[in-house]
Amino acid sequence: MARARKTPPSRARPRWTPTAWLLRWCVVAVLILLGVIALHREVAPPKTYYMGQEERRLGRIAHDWVPMTRIAPVMARSLVAAEDANFCQHWGFDMAAIRTAIAEGSGRGASTLSQQVVKNVYLWHGRNWARKALEASLTPMVETFWSKRRIVEVYLNVAEFDEGVFGIEAAAQHYFGVSAADLSAVQAARLAAVLPDPKDRSAARPSNALRQRAAGILDGAATIDRDGRAACFED
Repeated sequence: MARARKTPPSRARPRWTPTAWLLRWCVVAVLILLGVIALHREVAPPKTYYMGQEERRLGRIAHDWVPMTRIAPVMARSLVAAEDANFCQHWGFDMAAIRTAIAEGSGRGASTLSQQVVKNVYLWHGRNWARKALEASLTPMVETFWSKRRIVEVYLNVAEFDEGVFGIEAAAQHYFGVSAADLSAVQAARLAAVLPDPKDRSAARPSNALRQRAAGILDGAATIDRDGRAACFED
């Protein structure tokens, strides 16, 4: 008499849990972010969230993307001198500036170009812990996938230089009637000087305070050129 075949025990399906679902989607989100950041190493990012906000508010904005080869080198040096003099020496976070800011009880001056690029390209403007946490998470990714030169290039192409004026090409045309490639050292310093407060400062009609700030940036740009701190973003 033939023996009856034993039915193999059915495998129990993994039990669904909110934690497992959340973990899975966090992994997917990180992989997507890594892919987007890696893509933007070569491809220009689209209009930023803030650009879209301003375009809806104003009706139109001025923005023309240009590669670094069409930006005067002194503009890049002026940007770094104004916003992040140790740019070539850190990995996205300037720990010395952060310690100084903590000691003074303020975050002013601690944000690097890399952090500002992350905020401008991928996040939103505003001072809240959620944005700062995301910024801190994404900054090392940008530093890993992008060169220092690419970070400066993207920054100069998305920064706001006046109300509704985004990117260095539009700013150079708007203020001085020249292309970004033809900016003089003084013009570059003035453009860098308006960056902390572009809606209330003018590179074409500088106040005495802005002139003094631009003079300091002019000296700083020359200094980082001489001492090698511009080497990481220049050919």
